[in-house]
Amino acid sequence: MTRRTGLQFPNRLEFPIWERIGKQISLISDSSAWWLGDWLIYGEKEYADRYRMAIEQTSLDYQTLRNYAWVARRFSLARRRDKLSFAHHAEVAALAQEEQDVWLERAEQFGWSRNRLRRELRRTTGVVPVEAAEAADGREAAAGSVDVKVRLTSSREQLERWKKAADLQNRDLVSWMVQALESIAQEVISKKTSEAGEVVVSSRG
Repeated sequence: MTRRTGLQFPNRLEFPIWERIGKQISLISDSSAWWLGDWLIYGEKEYADRYRMAIEQTSLDYQTLRNYAWVARRFSLARRRDKLSFAHHAEVAALAQEEQDVWLERAEQFGWSRNRLRRELRRTTGVVPVEAAEAADGREAAAGSVDVKVRLTSSREQLERWKKAADLQNRDLVSWMVQALESIAQEVISKKTSEAGEVVVSSRG
């Protein structure tokens, strides 16, 4: 018996039936990520003034749904592989289309799990796709990385502008903000270092 909050099983259940139920649940869970991504993409296009209100009625937070949508945008229906999970696709979503197809073909051919695909990507390319990890069901931190939690207050206009900029670069909001901060940090450091050099030269003159 199925309920929204759980499954109730009979006292005796044959193993093949129990196993089949697990596979069906796994398939539904994986498909729901694609469905939610496509649902959000449609809502953004057709109901720009109301889709956020609809999102608030779901049990997932806004950023999680946007990550699903980001992966869904990267793969047309024709390019999604039934034998691979949403998480497999998420791992390679940040790559160019040709590279995506190559890696998905390898994963399908050799029966790689999502974690095996991630390891092969790191070993071969050194790429750790932040968006993919966040869109999938968990993330392994890259070696030497540090998790930082930041509480940010912004106006609605600022937030919408940032999200639009992230979308234009095919990135999720968090990774786009990290990239923007890193770029600004390098610019400031470079400028201050240059100014310090000018001061030293001037004082010697």
